[in-house]
Amino acid sequence: MRQFEFRFWLADDARDLDEWSHALYEAGGDDSTCGLQAGWPYVWFSREAVSLKEAIRLAREQVQAAGLRVLRCEVDEEEMAAWAAKA
Repeated sequence: MRQFEFRFWLADDARDLDEWSHALYEAGGDDSTCGLQAGWPYVWFSREAVSLKEAIRLAREQVQAAGLRVLRCEVDEEEMAAWAAKA
């Protein structure tokens, strides 16, 4: 297993940050950090998985189970290059 880091940008949510971050934690997203940047909600994951695809798939399922909607996924280009070099 390898460690992967990525961010989901989310659709606006009527709940406050504490409420939806708690909902995500309860849905299994205990390896995430929630926040707001320029008013946009996001979730940063640092997840151990066999592949980036699997890490993102499971994280997305947990985000949706918390009642949140993913707008896009962002993976840092330097991180991707480092993962590719280790493959």
